[in-house]
Amino acid sequence: MAFHFQRELKKIKRMILSLGALVEDRVRESRRAIDDFDAAVAEKIIKSDFEIDEMEVEIEEECLKIIALHQPVAVDLRFLVAVIKINNDLERIGDQVVNIAQRIQTIAKKQRSDFHFDYSEMAEKAEIMLKMSLDALVNFDTDAAFKVLTLDDEVDAIKNEAYHKIRDAIRQNPEDVEYLINLLLISRHLERLGDHATNIAEEVAYMIEGEIVRHGQY
Repeated sequence: MAFHFQRELKKIKRMILSLGALVEDRVRESRRAIDDFDAAVAEKIIKSDFEIDEMEVEIEEECLKIIALHQPVAVDLRFLVAVIKINNDLERIGDQVVNIAQRIQTIAKKQRSDFHFDYSEMAEKAEIMLKMSLDALVNFDTDAAFKVLTLDDEVDAIKNEAYHKIRDAIRQNPEDVEYLINLLLISRHLERLGDHATNIAEEVAYMIEGEIVRHGQY
């Protein structure tokens, strides 16, 4: 029974890492869409979202089945609880990527003004946060998890910069408001992506150390 239980835990870990790899790929695609306002890449992202949703449901069902059948305790229970939460955050990152793709599609169809905000640094930082949080999960590395938390402030700072610059652009060019609002929303979606990566890092820290790390308590 113990051997079977451990085998199921390893299966869960493989599943969550596969989902993580898929979500990482979608985040990379969204960066390309943002850089080029590429509607074709955006369409590909939107149409493939079902893959993430299906994997998220499957992982949650497997975790709940293991909890019901084996009634794990201590570190094994923490692992399964953390996976359920990480699973949800990965699915939400997928949602944010779809939201970005939808903004790109709208922007690509509209006449744009001369104003442009460069999101390359913000998107890169958000992608790094996700990669580091998943690396922390793979390696059970609390140091890597805590590094993710420090990057979140940097992403937030760029979001605030985008807000102020785009707000001023709207005042100066009210005829371009639809384009500018969609451009602004990209910053919000990237910021939320970073928040979910932070959540994953916090859950990894909880899984390893058994202490809840949340709301700046680190």
